[in-house]
Amino acid sequence: QVQLVESGGGLEQAGGSLRLSCAASGSTFSLKGWYRQAPGKQRDLVATITRAGWSNYVDSVKGRFSISRDNAKNTVYLEMNSLKLEDTAVYYCFADALYSRSRYWGQGTQVTVSS
Repeated sequence: QVQLVESGGGLEQAGGSLRLSCAASGSTFSLKGWYRQAPGKQRDLVATITRAGWSNYVDSVKGRFSISRDNAKNTVYLEMNSLKLEDTAVYYCFADALYSRSRYWGQGTQVTVSS
Protein backbone atom coordinates (compact mmCIF):
# COMPACT_ATOMS: atom_id res chain seq x y z
CA GLN A 1 0.00 0.00 0.00
CA VAL A 2 1.42 3.33 -1.06
CA GLN A 3 1.42 6.17 1.44
CA LEU A 4 2.70 9.72 1.27
CA VAL A 5 2.83 11.54 4.59
CA GLU A 6 3.53 15.26 4.65
CA SER A 7 4.84 17.36 7.50
CA GLY A 8 6.30 20.79 8.14
CA GLY A 9 3.54 23.24 7.29
CA GLY A 10 2.43 26.01 9.58
CA LEU A 11 2.23 29.74 10.13
CA GLU A 12 5.17 31.93 9.22
CA GLN A 13 5.71 35.65 8.76
CA ALA A 14 6.44 37.13 5.37
CA GLY A 15 10.15 36.86 4.67
CA GLY A 16 10.51 33.76 6.80
CA SER A 17 11.21 30.15 5.93
CA LEU A 18 9.51 26.79 6.19
CA ARG A 19 10.57 23.30 5.20
CA LEU A 20 8.07 20.71 4.02
CA SER A 21 8.75 16.98 4.01
CA CYS A 22 6.93 14.15 2.29
CA ALA A 23 7.81 10.61 3.28
CA ALA A 24 6.69 7.90 0.88
CA SER A 25 6.35 4.17 1.36
CA GLY A 26 5.10 1.16 -0.52
CA SER A 27 6.82 1.64 -3.89
CA THR A 28 9.78 3.01 -5.80
CA PHE A 29 9.16 6.40 -7.33
CA SER A 30 10.44 8.33 -10.30
CA LEU A 31 9.22 11.94 -10.51
CA LYS A 32 8.28 13.65 -7.27
CA GLY A 33 7.10 17.15 -6.56
CA TRP A 34 4.79 19.64 -4.96
CA TYR A 35 1.56 21.36 -5.93
CA ARG A 36 -0.30 24.03 -4.01
CA GLN A 37 -3.89 25.17 -3.85
CA ALA A 38 -4.93 28.56 -2.52
CA PRO A 39 -8.53 29.14 -1.38
CA GLY A 40 -10.87 29.38 -4.34
CA LYS A 41 -8.15 28.56 -6.84
CA GLN A 42 -7.04 25.52 -8.79
CA ARG A 43 -4.19 23.29 -7.72
CA ASP A 44 -0.98 24.55 -9.35
CA LEU A 45 2.39 22.91 -9.83
CA VAL A 46 5.20 24.37 -7.71
CA ALA A 47 8.26 22.20 -8.28
CA THR A 48 9.33 18.78 -9.50
CA ILE A 49 12.44 16.66 -9.12
CA THR A 50 13.50 13.54 -11.00
CA ARG A 51 15.04 10.50 -9.39
CA ALA A 52 18.42 11.70 -10.66
CA GLY A 53 17.91 15.06 -8.98
CA TRP A 54 16.95 17.33 -11.88
CA SER A 55 14.56 19.99 -10.66
CA ASN A 56 12.13 22.46 -12.15
CA TYR A 57 10.19 25.33 -10.61
CA VAL A 58 7.29 27.56 -11.44
CA ASP A 59 8.54 31.08 -12.13
CA SER A 60 6.90 32.57 -9.03
CA VAL A 61 9.08 30.52 -6.65
CA LYS A 62 12.38 30.43 -8.54
CA GLY A 63 15.22 31.65 -6.36
CA ARG A 64 13.13 31.28 -3.19
CA PHE A 65 12.12 27.61 -3.04
CA SER A 66 14.37 24.58 -3.31
CA ILE A 67 13.22 21.01 -3.89
CA SER A 68 15.37 18.05 -2.93
CA ARG A 69 14.99 14.32 -2.32
CA ASP A 70 16.63 11.53 -0.40
CA ASN A 71 16.02 8.32 -2.31
CA ALA A 72 17.32 6.17 0.53
CA LYS A 73 14.67 7.66 2.81
CA ASN A 74 12.07 7.86 0.02
CA THR A 75 11.46 11.47 1.04
CA VAL A 76 11.10 14.70 -0.89
CA TYR A 77 11.58 18.12 0.65
CA LEU A 78 10.56 21.66 -0.20
CA GLU A 79 12.63 24.42 1.38
CA MET A 80 10.70 27.68 1.19
CA ASN A 81 12.56 30.93 1.84
CA SER A 82 11.59 34.60 1.54
CA LEU A 83 7.96 33.61 1.96
CA LYS A 84 5.31 35.93 0.55
CA LEU A 85 1.65 36.34 1.41
CA GLU A 86 0.77 34.77 -1.93
CA ASP A 87 2.54 31.56 -0.94
CA THR A 88 -0.36 30.84 1.44
CA ALA A 89 -1.96 27.59 0.30
CA VAL A 90 -2.39 23.93 1.03
CA TYR A 91 0.70 22.17 -0.28
CA TYR A 92 0.39 18.65 -1.71
CA CYS A 93 3.27 16.36 -2.52
CA PHE A 94 3.00 13.78 -5.25
CA ALA A 95 5.05 10.82 -6.37
CA ASP A 96 4.91 8.84 -9.61
CA ALA A 97 5.45 5.10 -9.18
CA LEU A 98 8.46 3.99 -11.21
CA TYR A 99 6.89 0.91 -12.84
CA SER A 100 3.11 1.46 -12.83
CA ARG A 101 3.47 5.21 -13.46
CA SER A 102 0.52 5.81 -11.16
CA ARG A 103 0.55 9.15 -9.37
CA TYR A 104 0.07 9.22 -5.63
CA TRP A 105 -0.73 12.21 -3.43
CA GLY A 106 -0.05 13.33 0.09
CA GLN A 107 -2.83 14.51 2.38
CA GLY A 108 -1.87 18.17 2.11
CA THR A 109 -0.32 20.53 4.61
CA GLN A 110 -1.38 24.11 5.26
CA VAL A 111 1.14 26.91 4.81
CA THR A 112 0.00 30.32 5.97
CA VAL A 113 2.14 33.41 5.51
CA SER A 114 1.22 36.45 7.58
CA SER A 115 2.25 40.09 7.26
